[in-house]
Amino acid sequence: MNVQPRPPGTGDRPVGYALSGAAGGFARTLLAQTLLIPALAPAVLCDVDVPRLHALCLELGYAPEQLRTCTDAEQTAAATAAGRIALVADQELLGAGQWDVLVEATGSPAHGYAMARAALTAGRHVAMVSKEVDSVAGLHLARLAADNDVVYAPAEGDQPGNLIRLLDWARLLGMDVVAIGKSSEYDLVFDPATDTVTQLDRTVPAPAIGELLTLGEDVRGTLAARADAVAELPTGATADYCEMAVVANNTGFRPDVERLHYPVARIAELADIYSLREHGGVLHEAGAVDVFSALRLPDEASFAGGEFVVLRTNDAETWRILAEKGHVVSEDGRYATVYLPYHLMGVETPATLLAIAAHGRTPDATPPGRHAVLAGRAQRDLAAGTVLDMGGHHHDVTGVQAVLLRDENAPADVAPLYLAAHTALGRDVAAGELITLSDLANPDPALVEAWNLGGEWAREIAR
Repeated sequence: MNVQPRPPGTGDRPVGYALSGAAGGFARTLLAQTLLIPALAPAVLCDVDVPRLHALCLELGYAPEQLRTCTDAEQTAAATAAGRIALVADQELLGAGQWDVLVEATGSPAHGYAMARAALTAGRHVAMVSKEVDSVAGLHLARLAADNDVVYAPAEGDQPGNLIRLLDWARLLGMDVVAIGKSSEYDLVFDPATDTVTQLDRTVPAPAIGELLTLGEDVRGTLAARADAVAELPTGATADYCEMAVVANNTGFRPDVERLHYPVARIAELADIYSLREHGGVLHEAGAVDVFSALRLPDEASFAGGEFVVLRTNDAETWRILAEKGHVVSEDGRYATVYLPYHLMGVETPATLLAIAAHGRTPDATPPGRHAVLAGRAQRDLAAGTVLDMGGHHHDVTGVQAVLLRDENAPADVAPLYLAAHTALGRDVAAGELITLSDLANPDPALVEAWNLGGEWAREIAR
């Protein structure tokens, strides 16, 4: 189907968007792609480093006369009214411009929430990129969107948005889905010539992997042996847990175990691995969300941090035919995998923005809920006064292991990880204990309110 959506009532005017965190990597990919789409245009770009943002826009090919650095609401309004792009450092200026959809991409729980809340209460749509914001305040923001007759949705281009869309497609086709998930960000590349495994820029000896390239009949035994063989390499990025929290709360799929399974797996094995335990797989029950570490040889294609669904096959002959065409079907024929080997960041996000503007919605229609909680366990004894700093590529929280709790296993006062981030502990927390709201000395009151209101709305929906 060839779809070229046009927003109703805008005539020839492109869909305008505001973008926060506009000098970051995700923002760059969106701004670059926008240049190729006449129906879309940036209106207000917000970043604390405006000179860097200005240089980025010029590097991408935006004309100098298109760009206006604005320091107050009047300048911002005038720039967008004239069809120029307003560059602002102050998030309070976003609302002064003329635009249809906010793309929130700061990665900052407090700032991202404030900007999304302001947009929604002003009757403007929000495409959320900052999973950190969504994991804390997503349910409350979804309620604000419903109350103001606008859209709040994860943006396509990042794994949560893509996986939600993939599941929605599978449900549309009546597929009996037992597991959904994604691969971790960086593949494990085994080189038989050197008996090493490389992950991004780190290479470790792993001679045992050569004997473990075939899954065999003992699936769980092989996975345990592979995990031991690459134990020097990190698994379980905080960002993965956060993304799966967003997916869980938008789909109803939940973690099978709180640290996720993280199998070291080849693509062709996913249907066997994510089968139920009585059929040899890892799942205790159907309806799981999970992450795997993609294992491949140097000349094999990457999974590219992509997304998958594992489903029960309904007709053996149908799936025998599809297996002959190269689709991934389990050895016993009970399960199959459908997958997207990509997430293209901002290159894909225009699809979300145009769908929102054209239809006032996104393709998925599953009501959100609090099906899982991104929480944290102390990795060591943490003394009162310890500041839970957040940083690094994966937005790790110092001294805290991210975990994804099923809703029934989450204590009432558990602190969502990115509400705890940047706060100080008001009391000692022993190694292995969950961080709770009562452990925090100075949590952001707006985020606490959003978390609590989101929980209330989830309970209302459940009733």
